[in-house]
Amino acid sequence: MTEFLGASSLAEATCVYLLGEGTSPAEQTGPVPPTELGSLLERGLEIRRSLWDRASLIADLDIEYVNFDYLAEPYLFPERTFAVQQPVVSGILTLLEGYRIRPLVLLSGRGYHFLWRIARGSAAFTRLAGVGRLTPGLRDLYARPHPPGGASVEPELGAAHAGLGMLMEYVAHRIKEASAPLCELPVEVTALAVGPQVHGREMVSIDISEYGDPLSSRTIRIPFSPYLKPLQERDVLGPHAVDGLPGMCIVPFQGLGIHEGITVLRDPDRAARLESGTPLEIPEASAETELLFADYQASLLARFHDRYYAEEPEPPERWAGTYDQLEMGSLPPCARTILESPDHLLLNPSGIERVLRVLLALGWHPRHVAGLIHSRYERARGWADGWPRYDPQSRAELYTRLFAGLFATGRDDLVSFNCQSAKEALFCFHLDCQHNLSDFRESLIRRRAHG
Repeated sequence: MTEFLGASSLAEATCVYLLGEGTSPAEQTGPVPPTELGSLLERGLEIRRSLWDRASLIADLDIEYVNFDYLAEPYLFPERTFAVQQPVVSGILTLLEGYRIRPLVLLSGRGYHFLWRIARGSAAFTRLAGVGRLTPGLRDLYARPHPPGGASVEPELGAAHAGLGMLMEYVAHRIKEASAPLCELPVEVTALAVGPQVHGREMVSIDISEYGDPLSSRTIRIPFSPYLKPLQERDVLGPHAVDGLPGMCIVPFQGLGIHEGITVLRDPDRAARLESGTPLEIPEASAETELLFADYQASLLARFHDRYYAEEPEPPERWAGTYDQLEMGSLPPCARTILESPDHLLLNPSGIERVLRVLLALGWHPRHVAGLIHSRYERARGWADGWPRYDPQSRAELYTRLFAGLFATGRDDLVSFNCQSAKEALFCFHLDCQHNLSDFRESLIRRRAHG
């Protein structure tokens, strides 16, 4: 565990903080120094380390199975859960191996994490910081003192995290393109609502959402830590599904097959024996990431990013005369409902995607769609009361840029942008609506064809 925190001793760990979580919110600790690892273990908590690191920028690619109808499916049927993800896992490893990036692969209750690090001061770090964009709110948030020691996030590190998010978009594009035709389930970038499959509305998510949040807020579970997510979600999953589950822990996947990995994941005694011979240092891959970044810079996505950031959103002082003047009657009722629900539907990736598609079809620039969403977030109760660690503009920018980029580069042909698909995904809120989303789809396809 200490290796995973960045050093051979807790006193020298490069990880900025740890979090401990129990099975209820009352058991959650605030950020504590890495030297508190032992006390967190003694309390039996699930332990997370910060992605914020003093020596490196941590690259984390998260893949997981999602089932919107049967939430306990991955825990009750783990063999199938991990088997259906294999085309995506193989695609990731093949892609990264092409750049000689050999990540540390961790197995959790629903999927995988692929981790490597970029040394601060390396050429790759500098290039990522050069393209990363920080919102004004994020700059202010990073400059504040953060627990446990009162450190702030240096602007260059924050920008490098943002730039890594742009690079991860490119990685996600390539993974989706290579693996989706081979996977029996839909493969989406983030957990988008999908239509029913054999076992409900299920899909494989390439989750890069962490790059839309402040670096100081994001964490990852430590290998061999207890995995308590099913117990934490007992009320949602149902006691009938949770009470019979074995104890679980996060394990490294190197050298294991799916069956053995699942067995070790669900058997702490076997996990303890595995631990003794498994290196857990996050591998350094700065030079290799620079090669990956060079291919990103030559890509269609990088050119789209240039066009995206060439436009500036309206500043807050002008919202009353700009974004607030949106003629809601020009939108289909589903898009209106989403925009009127910024605490709920507009936080959902599928809600952002729907609003974006409709407004792009009406001629909006995607950066202004992000600006509109940001303006709605700022009026939402949650940002003021419950989410002080996050930045509403960064969240709006990431998802809008992500979905617009998939369409602009031709990797999304809007197959699901129709009323029937919306109904199947349970993302239609007005069954007697007189609008037809296919009309907006045709408009948008024509706009792309004409540049």
